[in-house]
Amino acid sequence: MKTGLASTFSSLVTLVLAALVMTGCATTRPIDWNSRVGSYTFDQAVTELGPPDKQAKLSDGKTVAVWITHREGGTSFSVGTGFYGGNTGFGVGQTVGTGYSDRVLTLTFGTNNVLTAWSKNY
Repeated sequence: MKTGLASTFSSLVTLVLAALVMTGCATTRPIDWNSRVGSYTFDQAVTELGPPDKQAKLSDGKTVAVWITHREGGTSFSVGTGFYGGNTGFGVGQTVGTGYSDRVLTLTFGTNNVLTAWSKNY
């Protein structure tokens, strides 16, 4: 009887943990930027995304703001060989890397601080 209770409890704990993991891994819906053009303000962007990483005022009065939404470090692979004989050593190596791939969101706001255009690199 104790084995049945332990098995039931174990199954229940496993089910609860699986539900928590699935809930924690849920992703948010991507933002439909096209629907925000003409109504989304610079102040709303700062409230939602935080202060932009870069910002510039253009000569026509528009504001271009850039947010780095995700930073990814590059990967690299290195190979090397060496030889040592007597009192002399020699080594050769090569490294190949992918560099960095930041995800960048660029929003352009008109003179009235309302979104007029957007782009992203991902």
